[in-house]
Amino acid sequence: MAKQPMLKFVTVDRDMPEKRDAKVRAHDFDEIYAEFAAAKAEEQASRCSQCGVPYCQSHCPLHNNIPDWLNLTATHRLEEAYAISQATNTFPEICGRICPQDRLCEGNCVIEQSGHGTVTIGAVEKYITDTAWERGWVKPAAPDVERSESVGIIGAGPGGLAAADMLRQAGVQVTVYDRYDRAGGLLTYGIPGFKLEKDVVMRRIKQLEDGGVIFVMDCDVGKDISFAEIREKHDAVIIATGVYKTRDLTGEGADSKGIVRAIDYLTASNRASNFGDIVPEFESGELNAAGKKIVVIGGGDTAMDCVRTAIRQGAESVKCLYRRDRANMPGSQREVANAEEEGVEFVWLSAPVGFTSGVVEPGAAGAAAGVVKTAMVQRMRLGAPDASGRQSPEVIDGSDYHEDADIVIKALGFEPEDLPTLWDTDGLEVTRWGTVRAEFGSGKTSLPGVYAVGDIVRGASLVVWAIRDGRDCVAALLEDLNAGAAIAAE
Repeated sequence: MAKQPMLKFVTVDRDMPEKRDAKVRAHDFDEIYAEFAAAKAEEQASRCSQCGVPYCQSHCPLHNNIPDWLNLTATHRLEEAYAISQATNTFPEICGRICPQDRLCEGNCVIEQSGHGTVTIGAVEKYITDTAWERGWVKPAAPDVERSESVGIIGAGPGGLAAADMLRQAGVQVTVYDRYDRAGGLLTYGIPGFKLEKDVVMRRIKQLEDGGVIFVMDCDVGKDISFAEIREKHDAVIIATGVYKTRDLTGEGADSKGIVRAIDYLTASNRASNFGDIVPEFESGELNAAGKKIVVIGGGDTAMDCVRTAIRQGAESVKCLYRRDRANMPGSQREVANAEEEGVEFVWLSAPVGFTSGVVEPGAAGAAAGVVKTAMVQRMRLGAPDASGRQSPEVIDGSDYHEDADIVIKALGFEPEDLPTLWDTDGLEVTRWGTVRAEFGSGKTSLPGVYAVGDIVRGASLVVWAIRDGRDCVAALLEDLNAGAAIAAE
């Protein structure tokens, strides 16, 4: 009788890839986790219980067939494991690195609920696809038949790229327009290299280019080309711009110099540290934490990216202010733990109410009037639950204090830009939150032939949801193109 290759969670303990020492990794932007070796990946995959109702799969936005590719990995059938993984996920090596598995697949693993420790799903997913790249299994799109229809995609982030890949596989002609000089959106400029090394993103961009996707970069829709022109050039358009408008701080001194947006700070760091670009704001110290006292406002994953970036830039101190406690923060607990190991101090139940600024001695480095000096902080406590069920923060009277700061980074979340106004487009309906109103599942908007996916529809969300939206939208768009082609043929 053949030996049972799976269900080894009772004899094999959970084991993550080795994590680099915090004192070492805090000085570079390399990824912090090592790769699984083949034997270790097979061992960890074999812990899967192959349960009848795989909650890992149902709690994955892409509904990845996780039990099957774990089984294939455990039984030395890695190329088949890759094929199963790629079938539902356009970028599995990226999701394996940056998805909050602790809140999604791994957090709902059946053996985790029984006290045995979850299967290391994300690490195995990353191993499968990295191996596929090394062995040449990842190929550019090569459709059997090229179609005449073309689709314009506005935004080269994860949602737009996922849609581009699916459309090219179907033979549709695809042009992607993006305001930045490199494709990838937040994958390229928003997420630091220690979570997602940039060569991982760039090789996917090249694969899409090799598969026939045309990228038009440094193209700001509404300025360099109108939305109407893009609609005229293509049979359909997908809006995948994401959300980049920063939620602002209020209170005295909120406009002081030295109070910066998280997206500007992270973009400057990624350009300088990962691509070697000359970034004037980084070189001047405006967006460089080296030798400075850094205060980050916020408790989401963007805030975690900022505090950990500041550590690597050589900040004198890094503090993160969040108005709720650790248990109620929206960011990944794994990221919080990594940040603490690297030297970040979290100041829970605290929020800024204003800022003081000072005038630096004339001629001093970076001398300027109105440069932030301290954050005026209120201590909080948790009161009654709000409409979402989370406990609302309440101010503790008389608890105010001043937190020294040379740079304050706003990481309070993102909101959508006013696209109908920016693009001078009547009829593009938006919700009361400013997101594009789109049909669930298909992404169809109020304009014929125009679809929308990702954060511009959902609001700020996860990369994996943007990928899901891009794939679902293309399925609906292809049905519409096929219906149009059938009518034209009659």
